[in-house]
Amino acid sequence: MKPRVRFAPSPTGELHLGGVRTALTNFLFTKKHQGTFLIRIEDTDHERSRKEYIDQICDSLQWLGLQWDEEISFQSDRGLAYEYCIDQLINTGHAYRCFCSKEELELIRKETGSFLYNGIWRGREQSEINNEIKKGTPFTIRLATPDDGVTEFEDMVYGKISISNTELDDFIIARSDGSPVYNFTNVVDDKNMNISHVIRGEDHISNTPKQILIYEALGYDVPNFAHLPMILGDDKKRLSKRHGATGVHYYRDSGYQPNALINYLALLGWNPGTEKEIFNLDKLIEEFDLSKVQKKSAIFDHKKFHWVSSQHLILQDNKDVLSDLIDIDKQWSDDEKQKDYLKLINIMKHRSHSLKDLIERSQFFFHRPMNFDEKNFKKVWVEGTNSIMQDLKKNLEFIDSWVSSELEIKFNEFINKKELGYGKIMRPLRFALCGNLNGPSLFDIMELLGKKEFKYRLNYIINEFRNNEQK
Repeated sequence: MKPRVRFAPSPTGELHLGGVRTALTNFLFTKKHQGTFLIRIEDTDHERSRKEYIDQICDSLQWLGLQWDEEISFQSDRGLAYEYCIDQLINTGHAYRCFCSKEELELIRKETGSFLYNGIWRGREQSEINNEIKKGTPFTIRLATPDDGVTEFEDMVYGKISISNTELDDFIIARSDGSPVYNFTNVVDDKNMNISHVIRGEDHISNTPKQILIYEALGYDVPNFAHLPMILGDDKKRLSKRHGATGVHYYRDSGYQPNALINYLALLGWNPGTEKEIFNLDKLIEEFDLSKVQKKSAIFDHKKFHWVSSQHLILQDNKDVLSDLIDIDKQWSDDEKQKDYLKLINIMKHRSHSLKDLIERSQFFFHRPMNFDEKNFKKVWVEGTNSIMQDLKKNLEFIDSWVSSELEIKFNEFINKKELGYGKIMRPLRFALCGNLNGPSLFDIMELLGKKEFKYRLNYIINEFRNNEQK
């Protein structure tokens, strides 16, 4: 039987990285086995659920390439199904009404010394129940759980998990306002959607025994379960906003490529058993094996993510990168300069971890450095630098071919003749051309800027030094 899996987010906030990893694992597993990937929106929290969050979740999944196979289902549409199943459980004796008030429950806890409900309304006469209903006494619906034995399941990640039924009380499946609780709706919906495998975060492990009891009470087949290790921040605490941005839209809007984010999240708690680390979505599907998911929690390492992201940028065709850049920044859209832009991309993408990072590092090409950092200016442009730069400019004036390789030859000839160290000329020259002290090959930059622009920028900083001397 081909698997049917679901990703079931609550639309009470934007889709975060933990949710994406869960969705991705479901997607990879079912596509590896030619199954079906479904989306269910758990929107029964009417106060906090928002349409904009639904739109954001769907938009994020589509941006990442995690396309669902059937129409999206909504829990808010399934009220009658929940009512029917609750009535079924009551009629078969697997559930009952509990009329205990909050005060009574608190008193029971004090008397028993336990937070477990003692089942005081279990097995009451129907006449007594009818009397409370007539009086309008509020009630919850509780599942009648076994008094002994164990509830166990074979987790596809963590192995066999068992819990004594004495640790489970008759837990609530419907609140006093009639609304069903999470564990109950999950079971009914998963059965209705014919879900074969439930793949979710390890924080749901404690819910699974309760859900199994509901499955059994309703006479449903129990699906397979797999629980994924948590994603932690660098402080080894659960990943949250205090560790930086966790929403998908942040990464999209910051110019990260969807394949890069997918790739890195897949590696959190899983590896293919080889040294290979860079995958596109198709390769991840091909390589994915749920049995290789690790039990240990994974740490979101921003440096490692940036490295993965940079590798995807390097592998991407320059024309495709340019197209993506134009979508973000219209200054890249001049058709007459497309050849220069492609050269610039080829130079800069090897030093960038995202599209916006590439844009930022490339500003020297679009904007001449005019306002130099005073501290760095004094550091690199010292006594004698002006004279050296004047000589260099003259030496390069009659170069036949203004290309990187030729420029490097002429440059080396110059410094050897002048007996100059690289640092004494390279750093001020880079500062003059780019306005900073770090970057790609200086000769590539010189070729890209062209002779005319090279001379202009060099002359500008030479004059700037003279003006400063005169002050």
